[in-house]
Amino acid sequence: MDRQINHPTISEAEIIRPTHVEVNLKAIAENYRKVKKHVAPAKVIIILKANAYGHGLVRIAQFIQELKADYLGVAVVEEGILLREKGITVPILVLGGIWGNQVPLFLKHNLTITASSIDKLKQIDEVAEQMKIKAIVHLKIDTGMERVGVHYYNAEKFLDAAYKCKNIEVEGIFSHFASSDAADLTYTRLQLERFMEVLNYFAKHSIETPMRHISNSGAILQLPEANLDMVRPGIILFGVYPSGEVKRTIEVRPALTWKSLVVYFKVIKPNHPVGYSSSWKADKNIRAVTVPVGYGDGYLRSMSGKAEVIIRGKRYTVIGTISMDQIVVNINNDSAYNGDEVILLGSDGENEIKCEELADWAGTIPYEILTNINTRVPRVYKE
Repeated sequence: MDRQINHPTISEAEIIRPTHVEVNLKAIAENYRKVKKHVAPAKVIIILKANAYGHGLVRIAQFIQELKADYLGVAVVEEGILLREKGITVPILVLGGIWGNQVPLFLKHNLTITASSIDKLKQIDEVAEQMKIKAIVHLKIDTGMERVGVHYYNAEKFLDAAYKCKNIEVEGIFSHFASSDAADLTYTRLQLERFMEVLNYFAKHSIETPMRHISNSGAILQLPEANLDMVRPGIILFGVYPSGEVKRTIEVRPALTWKSLVVYFKVIKPNHPVGYSSSWKADKNIRAVTVPVGYGDGYLRSMSGKAEVIIRGKRYTVIGTISMDQIVVNINNDSAYNGDEVILLGSDGENEIKCEELADWAGTIPYEILTNINTRVPRVYKE
């Protein structure tokens, strides 16, 4: 195993925190190969934003580079710079918009820029001329998200401006689906239609079409006609489906197991409240254990009264309000001992707690569960 140290002043031998995440790199490799085969001959840009969906940005990027990935995608320039500083040489697209004086950072670190307006194009072109560097850009078209990007119905002027810039190489053009993980793909197909209409510009002007990409995890699973030249898998790379509605046309397996240990055992008497706000009381003597994980680690407080864990292969209920650093688990009349393993997310024997379950308990989506696992939780990598 390879442990990522989140606190550089602490040596590996000194990390003794029982709450940690195990990441199965083999599962990620298998998921990647399945996606790549499913979308061939399209290229694959692996999306690693938000700390690689909680799996650890740097180590996952290093591993993906070993798999000879075509491209990596991140959300913000800081993520791209960190990867370059850690020796990642694969092309990296920063999907988020640029602002202020960030352009020189993109060019200095050989990062591909998302250009989302005519003004941004001019800014990139001017800085690239000053630095005597050719800027690599992907043009962002808004087909129905209303976040960043030029509206599809205004795209022609935007594309005209892009090809007038002497210091810019238009490598790609892309958009983003709003609801490709839904059972009803009507709006997704409309977005694809809008994007394809924009792409007619290149044939009309006898310009070589740049790399086209719009397909995210949901579309990869459900809309093969959207694969185009490149696809952008995110959460499915890590073995989690983007929604309960999506068709599971690729069988992926979770790469992340979230674990802790029992650190305290007690018997709780009737009418003795558990946790903050004294919201839970037993009506008889119960056995309970304390586990050192809480909302400060990303084990969300909104799961209070619903969450379950696995101890010794059995499911047990978390009782009381989830604290910042600890939870209390009702083990009924069973036995558990200090040092017993606790599965917060993952499987033990025939029992499994899925990311989707945590999301249901918290009233959110699997993406938020994974990306909320705090960096104070050590990541351990299984080769």
